[in-house]
Amino acid sequence: MFRYAMLNRSAAAQRACANPRLLTVIEPLLGEDCHVIANTAWRNPAGHPGSHGGQNWHIDAGPHVPLPEGVTWPAEIPHPVFALGVHIYLQDCAIEDGSTGVIPGSHLSGRPPPKGRHLDDELEYGGRGVMPLIVRVGDAGLFVSDIWHRRMPTRDGDHGRFFLQVHYGRRDIAQRLLTTADVNQLSAEAIARAEAGSERERRVVGLHPAFFYDG
Repeated sequence: MFRYAMLNRSAAAQRACANPRLLTVIEPLLGEDCHVIANTAWRNPAGHPGSHGGQNWHIDAGPHVPLPEGVTWPAEIPHPVFALGVHIYLQDCAIEDGSTGVIPGSHLSGRPPPKGRHLDDELEYGGRGVMPLIVRVGDAGLFVSDIWHRRMPTRDGDHGRFFLQVHYGRRDIAQRLLTTADVNQLSAEAIARAEAGSERERRVVGLHPAFFYDG
């Protein structure tokens, strides 16, 4: 249902990532030197709700400014943005299609979604519940990567989903198009030493297991 590193596979996907109308919105948030950190195509067939982790409430990155429960971000201070995702819709997506739901303001929590409520359609933050992204082909949905979001349950009349997902990050956030096993800044000798050591020794030099952005 998904394929990573689409800008390496498709000239159209690469052009979409650099669409000036998108960059006009993104660059004031992330800086004029921001870049694509992941680029994934999603196609969920009709009648197939899917089993990927995106079915659960989750965040794509962060929380970048962790906060303990009970502490709220001051309203008078703009919240920094480190990474964000854009969904470029290649077909209409209505509520019955299992549209993406976001909980407005939840990125200010400084926490991931609460444990035990990953499939709770009534989940709220700050008194605000889920907002489904109801879109037409050609629309683009944008949200900061540490907002709580998920694919909502499908309903009768499901037509599936089809969209190109582009994640952008600040210049100081590394790209994750390929796994660190494939792309790293280590010598062959350093890799051999790390592989002979513990998992922590591998991670500390930059050889991380595949995760959300790079699969």
